[in-house]
Amino acid sequence: MITRVPWAPLLLVAALFVPALGSRFYTFLANDMIIWALFATSLNLLVGYTGLVSFGHAAYFGIGAYATGLLMKKLAVPFVLAFPAAGLLAGLFALVFGYFCVRLTRIYFAMLTLAFAQIVWAICFKWNEVTGGEQGMPEIPYPSFDGMERVAASLPLVGGYRTSDHYYVLCVLLVGACVWVLRRIVGSPFGRMLTTIRENAERAEFIGVNVRRYELAAFVIAGAFAGLAGGLFGIFNRGVFPDFVYWTKSSEVLIMTLLGGMGTFYGPAVGAVVLIWLNQQIVSYTEYWPLILGIILVVLLFAFPGGLAGAAGALRRRLARRAARA
Repeated sequence: MITRVPWAPLLLVAALFVPALGSRFYTFLANDMIIWALFATSLNLLVGYTGLVSFGHAAYFGIGAYATGLLMKKLAVPFVLAFPAAGLLAGLFALVFGYFCVRLTRIYFAMLTLAFAQIVWAICFKWNEVTGGEQGMPEIPYPSFDGMERVAASLPLVGGYRTSDHYYVLCVLLVGACVWVLRRIVGSPFGRMLTTIRENAERAEFIGVNVRRYELAAFVIAGAFAGLAGGLFGIFNRGVFPDFVYWTKSSEVLIMTLLGGMGTFYGPAVGAVVLIWLNQQIVSYTEYWPLILGIILVVLLFAFPGGLAGAAGALRRRLARRAARA
């Protein structure tokens, strides 16, 4: 009998102690990974669980980043209010855009999401008075960590944390909470209905399910959590720029979702970690990193069509069957 290990809580606890290793680079890299993991997990609610492929998910990531940046830098709103406002504003935009998008299916849905994202990018790129235009908004301030620093001073290992380290710990806790909420959502009757719609939308509609309403709800929830990821990323990046909303960001997070395994809950987070790690490693060795990274991704996607998490799940089931026969 194989005992299931609660990997998620163990990884969360382990992640909290990354700054204690003393390396600013690894803390920076881990912070980047966990924020993108939330971004990819939010997209998976659409792609993996609802069967809606979005080419414009970066729109809500960017909206959340700009919302947090504007509130904290220009209006001096505290992070405790600016962070949820990022998710709320991104969710409102997702509601408006999604109202039109869910009326279409397949490639038409995907292209309409891309069109709305490009509209958002054009506004961010041209509206100099508010967004800073092409120059963006640099020097987004960190939240106040006075309370956290007082608590950390009395604890072993974490007493000498820098401001960036405290922000990393805050990101780990917030991302962990967001992922937990998303996990509850996909495990709820609402989440199971999304899976039913993914498998056969016509049959779900035949039994009386309002498919468009469920798809719109999933679209809004995914957009809101993407906005929360964007809010964290803007502060982490110490600036918000129009490329946060550009279509290439949508393609990156879609690749992460496919690489990790869409339809598996933790797969996209795994894909985000692997893709960022591969990128960092290859960049340090060669200037032809896009070519090398592209080849590796193609090989991985062909070798593991169900994604890395799907392959790990298949291996675990095979081991369980062997153990049962033994």
